[in-house]
Amino acid sequence: MSFRHDFQRLALVASQGERAQRAIDELADAEDWVPLEEADAVVVLGGDGFMLHTLHQMLDSGRVIPAFGMNRGTVGFLMNRYDTASELRDRINQCRSFSVVPLLMNATTQDGKQHTFRAINEVSLLRETRQTAKIEVTVNGKVRIEELFCDGILVATPAGSTAYNLSANGPILPLDSKMLALTPISPFRPRRWRGAILPDFSRIELRVLEPTKRPVAVVADQKELRDIAQVELQIDPGIGLTLLFDPGHSLDERIVTEQFIA
Repeated sequence: MSFRHDFQRLALVASQGERAQRAIDELADAEDWVPLEEADAVVVLGGDGFMLHTLHQMLDSGRVIPAFGMNRGTVGFLMNRYDTASELRDRINQCRSFSVVPLLMNATTQDGKQHTFRAINEVSLLRETRQTAKIEVTVNGKVRIEELFCDGILVATPAGSTAYNLSANGPILPLDSKMLALTPISPFRPRRWRGAILPDFSRIELRVLEPTKRPVAVVADQKELRDIAQVELQIDPGIGLTLLFDPGHSLDERIVTEQFIA
């Protein structure tokens, strides 16, 4: 299947890393770059962390455009290969598009304040002290686990399922699965519970038990809150982000490949 876009105005952003800064100098004359707020698409130089940072910047600004990443970081799971030999505009216009739908998190801290964040990869609840976290897990209004003793628990999207979720022994989710991974982090009790795969229309509520004795923090991608009382999560269907990938190097292929790496 052939793909063809018609992006006319491109922006260029880069992380502060040495490799990304060298790349932005190398690409300075490759295009007539425009500011991000005027662009049809953005070229992102860096690693996965900087790609997430750029996507969140667009979410916060209210203006979301497709993003084409080139890996000048470490892992680069969300990025394409770095290449200055090919015509960049033609390369981008031939890319495949992948839609990413973020998680919407409403968190309540112990002082009763409410906070709303979005997460593209995952939302993680993590114990703050040496005390094991104690969490009640509710899905779609029904308590599924009354007391989960653990170091933490996370909810991952398909795009984030190969990140922290995978390192916590969670499942890899195909991009078209329309599922979420609910994965415990070092669970102590129930000992045999290894998590769940849920439809992405699920409403997940995580309530911290004994929050004073067992304080818990929550991290939504790169934003952290401490002393959490309760977290409510669901997919935010009103917002979609678009990642661009070279043909044959799309994110769905990377997720399949990841499952065969020993």
